[in-house]
Amino acid sequence: MSKKHRIWIFLFGVLLYFTLGQSGRVYAGRKISMAVEFVDHAAAAHIALRKGWFAEKGLEIRSFDNYITGIALAAAMAHKGIDVAYMCLCPAILAYANGHVPIRIVCGTHKYGYGLIVNPKKITSPRDLLKPGIRIGCPREGSACDVMLNRFIERSRLNKKEILPHVRRMPPPNILLSMSLGQLDAGFLPEQFPTMGKRLGFKRLVDAQKIWPNVQGSVVVVRQSLIKEDPKAVKGIVEATRQGITFIKTHPQEAYRIVSQALQAEGNRIFPLKMERILRVFQVTPQIIKESLTRHMVCEVNIDLKGVQNVIDYMAHLGYIRRFKVGDICDLRWLHEK
Repeated sequence: MSKKHRIWIFLFGVLLYFTLGQSGRVYAGRKISMAVEFVDHAAAAHIALRKGWFAEKGLEIRSFDNYITGIALAAAMAHKGIDVAYMCLCPAILAYANGHVPIRIVCGTHKYGYGLIVNPKKITSPRDLLKPGIRIGCPREGSACDVMLNRFIERSRLNKKEILPHVRRMPPPNILLSMSLGQLDAGFLPEQFPTMGKRLGFKRLVDAQKIWPNVQGSVVVVRQSLIKEDPKAVKGIVEATRQGITFIKTHPQEAYRIVSQALQAEGNRIFPLKMERILRVFQVTPQIIKESLTRHMVCEVNIDLKGVQNVIDYMAHLGYIRRFKVGDICDLRWLHEK
């Protein structure tokens, strides 16, 4: 090889370094720790992962963990190195306000996505919840379902002091199982569980749409360190999420299958063997995902900041957090980038 050729190869290598290495070296192989809740709220994430859209954006998903509730995920955000989480808005607010986790909301995944299902033989109206002996299941205080339950009680003009003492706190699968065994009469649950409950003979008494019009359901949060170190990676996450939501609308049948398979596989993994056998009657079928995503949720990445502020204010009203401004937790610049 001549000296001239060696010089040209060297110059080409330098050019490659500065065009790919400097602008894409970190981004091209960025390792991301990602977490979701064990519900179809994270449908866009499951689809983007299956389709390889995170990888196309130069992101290597080194871990993709499911958490049984948003509160559990919020706690994990506080002490584990989770870079990105698809989670309900309320636990994200808790993680930021009370856990002091340095996170920012970068886009949404859906509106609504919660409902109250009841035993129709005992409960046919909100006031029936005041009957002696009625037992209600709900995830922990500060969860999205708990906030919705409080809102529902207030809007129905019921007495919290009469209802809340009868609320039993447990994760959504346990609530549905307890209802099927006759140990609970009602349950406030995140989707897909109310839709599953309907298939088991329970009645949906109220949906989030009626309780709180236009309320934000779930969001995508990222650590501030990722924003500072690699904003292009954050852009990739938002774009992949948008692709996932678009896919639900343009290729619905395949989308329902992907989400169904992902949740069913994860359920078989995380539940104890004895509980898994019982939960086989709670199959997360594509039909359940279809009804859940199309009838009880509105999947979209855009976020109404005023609506998020309303949730912050209401959680402060309930005494769960101290009030803060929505701009402190939201960074939506990537929603408007092209």
